[in-house]
Amino acid sequence: MIAHSRRRFLQVGALVGAGFALGFGCASDPPPRPQPSEAPTLSGDDALHPIDAYVSVSRSGRVELVIPEAEMGQGILTGLAMVLADELEVPWNRVSAHMADADERYGRQGTGGSTSTRGDHDLLRKAAAAVREMFVTAAAARWGVPASECTARDGAVTHPGHDALDYGALVEDAAALEPPEEPVVKPASERRITGRSTPRLDLPDKVVGRTVFGLDVRIPGQVYARVARPPSFGGTVEATDEAAARAVPGVLDVVAVPSGVAVVATNTWAAEQGRRALAPRFGAGPHGSLDDAGVRAACAAVIEKGEEATSRGDLAKALSGSRVLEAEFEVPYLAHATMEPMNCTARVEPGMVEVWAPTQGPTSARKAAAEAAGVEESLVRLHSTFMGGGFGRRSQPDYVAEAVHVAKALSGKPVQVSWSREDDTRGGWYRPFSLNRLRGAVDADGMPIAWEHRISTPSILAGMGRGGTVDGTSVEGASNLPYAIPNLRVTCAAPELPVPLWFWRSVGSTQNGFVTECFFDELAALGGRDPVELRLALLGEKPRHTRALQRAVDQARYGRTLAEGHAFGVAVHESFGSICAQVVDVSVDGGTPRVHEVWCAIDCGQVVNPDSIVAQMESSIAYGLSAALYGRISIAGGAPVQSNFHDYKVVRMAEMPRVDVAIIAEGDEWGGVGEPGTPPIAPALCNALRVLRGTPVRSLPLA
Repeated sequence: MIAHSRRRFLQVGALVGAGFALGFGCASDPPPRPQPSEAPTLSGDDALHPIDAYVSVSRSGRVELVIPEAEMGQGILTGLAMVLADELEVPWNRVSAHMADADERYGRQGTGGSTSTRGDHDLLRKAAAAVREMFVTAAAARWGVPASECTARDGAVTHPGHDALDYGALVEDAAALEPPEEPVVKPASERRITGRSTPRLDLPDKVVGRTVFGLDVRIPGQVYARVARPPSFGGTVEATDEAAARAVPGVLDVVAVPSGVAVVATNTWAAEQGRRALAPRFGAGPHGSLDDAGVRAACAAVIEKGEEATSRGDLAKALSGSRVLEAEFEVPYLAHATMEPMNCTARVEPGMVEVWAPTQGPTSARKAAAEAAGVEESLVRLHSTFMGGGFGRRSQPDYVAEAVHVAKALSGKPVQVSWSREDDTRGGWYRPFSLNRLRGAVDADGMPIAWEHRISTPSILAGMGRGGTVDGTSVEGASNLPYAIPNLRVTCAAPELPVPLWFWRSVGSTQNGFVTECFFDELAALGGRDPVELRLALLGEKPRHTRALQRAVDQARYGRTLAEGHAFGVAVHESFGSICAQVVDVSVDGGTPRVHEVWCAIDCGQVVNPDSIVAQMESSIAYGLSAALYGRISIAGGAPVQSNFHDYKVVRMAEMPRVDVAIIAEGDEWGGVGEPGTPPIAPALCNALRVLRGTPVRSLPLA
């Protein structure tokens, strides 16, 4: 029963019936939506007819929003649906939303950089305003009155001299109208849904197991595959026991693909047993001697040769004759560790490729699928499913291309390629290792007057063929240091290493937030200054930073006496257009750090759904705390060492601190909320540990 419901859920976007839809700025008719097999045919007043990109309305007055971005737990389906409902003037209980499949009508589809709400808000609000005005115009024409005398409210149009007309009754009339070129968006004072905590639309289905994640996809005739991949970077498959693999009950085929050797079977367990029986022998490749020491040595060899990212003042003069502090920080490679490992289902037939993927980047995934199949992108239909976490990893389409390669060898049979946890941890893409050398100086009053930060880290963008003098992702959070220190210089070097790199939640800010905020506390101690008072003194030209820091400090009642063996730690950091400040209460139990409470203030400029912002702060803190305490991908023999949650640990429920979140939204520019909560937690924790232990923390993880 559940399996049927899951298939049906995937098919909702393909329904046709009475209604109309508007996609703002889209002129062409939509192509037929791809449908999995056994799609039910529904009709009637409640059926939707999406004739364009974003908004669909049925005769019953039901409204559905199609969202080009990916829902991966951040609440974007609900948040953008709130924008729609508010501007369209429909009751919240009439609104639903689903993710779009890959479609060029939406431009480049990709979810990352905490951009979904701030990137789509204005576009979708304008589209909804246009739909609302079309309903008003249609009602006015039916009544023979000026549109200016009519009002849209709660999914209906009203006029003093007539009975209200529901949107559903106006569908055909409104659909025949041209959308207004410049619809009038409602003033913020008239918005009744946006800004209020609202239950998530996707939650009920997730609670009862109806939601289709990538691993839930089931297509008639589907088979399953596991791929044996060389463990080392640049490694090769030298030999396999194909006969032994084929002898495993349920194994159907063994096929070579660019990433390794795939074992195809009637179910995932048989595919895994066949892969084990395959007993592959791998060659280490050209990087078989690489280890942690080699990574660090490569970074150290170039750190003094870095290109300048930013500078001001006379650094050399400020460093001479002053109290100077020198420090070296390093952070390790990190895996994304999504709860749902990588997976993709694909079918390749003559003239058509169909893919079901939990992806953050439908556009890039579709392109990768086309290249793997050797066809034009127009021949690829890519369905976006829900995903069990992304954190940047699912914007890299390697797992999609791999599934298409396997499917191409199976002559039209759909195949689901799934990765084990070990595959995911050892065969994924990583946050870069980073080595940092800093020098700072304080004057006679303990005020910082010099700051030099040398960064050496492999470049993510260079690996994408987009390298420049300085990779902006490598220096974010360092080159925009908010403190008014008169003499400053930041440089960056990019050693070439074979470890595959990709965007990790908060990208460069996760390394640089730790380094800069910990070094700032060390400078404060050198000058005998309170770290909070010193921050506030140097943030005079940064009112939003000041506001966030002050709010977090006030929440925590910073400065009060804590229980014996406890200490406060503080950090503030800007990333993705938002400023996040955190104060933590930390103790040490038998040598193990314990965070008891986190007071978090997030200044994100604008708010749609406060509940989602709180959830994202809690999630970001759990993610960043996991990395600070445990996160490390070690390299030995040219390959990752860690394999599963036993040696790549994450914070468990018993370790999770209480999190108190204050949201600041004073009408500034939109900021993101998916990532800015991650950078401050590690330095806040480490700054508290420096107080407790009397020694600074300059490398992670702590455990």
